[in-house]
Amino acid sequence: MELYNGMEYIYTVYKERSFTKAAKKLFISQPSLSASVKHIEEKVGYPIFDRGTKPISLTECGRKYIESVEKIMAVEDEFTDYLEDLENLRIGKIVLGGSSLYTSWILPPIMANFNRRYPYIQLNLVEEKSSHLFTMLQNDEVDIILDNHHLSSEEFESSFYRKEYVLLAVPRNYSVNEELKEYQLPLESIEQGIYLNETIKPVPIQAFAEYPFILMKPKNHTRAIAEKVFQAGQIHPRVAFELDQQMTSYNITCLGLGISFISDTLVNCVQPSTHVIYYKLNLAYSSRSLCFCWKAGRYLTRAMKEFLKTAHLNND
Repeated sequence: MELYNGMEYIYTVYKERSFTKAAKKLFISQPSLSASVKHIEEKVGYPIFDRGTKPISLTECGRKYIESVEKIMAVEDEFTDYLEDLENLRIGKIVLGGSSLYTSWILPPIMANFNRRYPYIQLNLVEEKSSHLFTMLQNDEVDIILDNHHLSSEEFESSFYRKEYVLLAVPRNYSVNEELKEYQLPLESIEQGIYLNETIKPVPIQAFAEYPFILMKPKNHTRAIAEKVFQAGQIHPRVAFELDQQMTSYNITCLGLGISFISDTLVNCVQPSTHVIYYKLNLAYSSRSLCFCWKAGRYLTRAMKEFLKTAHLNND
């Protein structure tokens, strides 16, 4: 490890891309910094920086050295997390992520309960599309996300939160509703979960074959469910809009511009609309697991574990 004595000097020069700026940041003189870096390069046996470029750049050996330094720093950060656990959760931070629906309605009450129990833990909230959230999870930009995707067990670990079901939301002014009264779901049936009873039949999707649909963009899980429903019903939908967020889809349905696939989570959270009629879909296609997810192999701090406990208590 002698090669890494003074690695903070090398890393600061690398980040600042200047000996002058790095020296100021380290509160040492530039000659002293240059001498320290030169000493490390002599120990390594190869130059780390190419001083002939402006701004200064890394040599091939330098790039490998920086990779090693960042691995050491990651191990140190993990140990720091462990030490924070020993401080009885008086310091620490959790970065949470979710789509707009979950960050608006599910995560805030959990965060409020957690904050009452552990007021010194900083909670940050990131709202993004699922695809971007998983990239951020891999890059350690977020700690835990709430999502409904089926994940690779090699890349991510998860904790089941609850089941979620996708419904069909149809503008009330569509004439087809007159023919489907026996399938229509009262709001209280959705709120109380009564509609999940097998005696309540799913609506035949073929009845809507001539009407416009509002779909999520490809690679969205709700879109995948919609495609399974269409395939089972052997229909080719007329797509009016492709969107990123369920909430936007629902609002457009409320205005009578198309049929949307929305979760019972949304129905139970937003202000009920008199302009929409809800229908049950086949549960074989429309059910999914809502889970808290984190990067596989990631050390779960005590704060993260306590947050997950709080979430499950919130769900009871």
